[in-house]
Amino acid sequence: MKPVVLALVGPTGAGKTDTAIRISGELNAEIVSMDSMQIYRGMDIGTAKPTREERSAVRHHMIDVADPDELFTVSTYRQQAMQAIDDILSRKKQPLLVGGTGLYLNALSYDMSLGENGADSALRRRLNRIAQEPGGPERLHARLCEVDPESAAKLHPHDVRRVIRALEIFETSGRAKSEQTDEQRREGPYRVLVYGLSLPREQMYARINARVDDMMKAGLAGEVEALLARGIEPRQEGGAMQAIGYKEIVSALRGEITMERAVELIKQGSRRYAKRQWTWFRHDARTKWFDWSEYASKDALIQTLLGQIRLDVSRYLESSF
Repeated sequence: MKPVVLALVGPTGAGKTDTAIRISGELNAEIVSMDSMQIYRGMDIGTAKPTREERSAVRHHMIDVADPDELFTVSTYRQQAMQAIDDILSRKKQPLLVGGTGLYLNALSYDMSLGENGADSALRRRLNRIAQEPGGPERLHARLCEVDPESAAKLHPHDVRRVIRALEIFETSGRAKSEQTDEQRREGPYRVLVYGLSLPREQMYARINARVDDMMKAGLAGEVEALLARGIEPRQEGGAMQAIGYKEIVSALRGEITMERAVELIKQGSRRYAKRQWTWFRHDARTKWFDWSEYASKDALIQTLLGQIRLDVSRYLESSF
């Protein structure tokens, strides 16, 4: 019988962090972050990391595990996150994956196969050279549209790192990443039960806009200045400083756009990112969705979610005997 690992997913602004902390006490759980930007040290405000109070209330893993100029691959995440999960299980506690990075969820759900384990270094260098040319990111995305239109639809042309990864999988396996079925992606060492949070689009967009305003008030511009002072530069081929909220502030600090325009672009980019996250997760048939608009209160949704989790875990354990 495989150990049960719970996952709480959904688009940005759906309330995953607060809900995860609320249910962790009831489930004797520790949180394993599935956020591709919260892994970086010194990038706190723009990534909406859990506060010190939240992290003291519930132990968190996979936050602040890399420097912003460090190459941190999905394989690296998988290795470190699995170590954290196994540690949590060894202490008879419940691992709870929380975040909106679908690639991380898949990495922990399935054996890494069909080109995901490694990469052809010459192929990666060639793709990265194309990415650094004028119009290169758009050319790479156009190529992905040809060979894997489903994956391309989920990725922005300037999300170069993930576009390249999808192209690598196709070139090394001969099969589009989106064509990998659950049978082809053999289940990994855990039984991952997935639950999603959602809310009507206009409400989600309003929450995202408000959160960006809060980030600016909390000192996002100063955080970006501190990263630049450390020599952390945006890289054309992708990287931590290409994240939404950071590259726009960099442009403003360098006088390329106004700070007001930067804020507008951050809100726009965050809304588009939330839409892509929703597209990704709604294609995952495992996910059981809980929409805030269908419940009279936050407590009502949380109690229903807890009830569903307990029922699903109980059914799995019973079916294993």
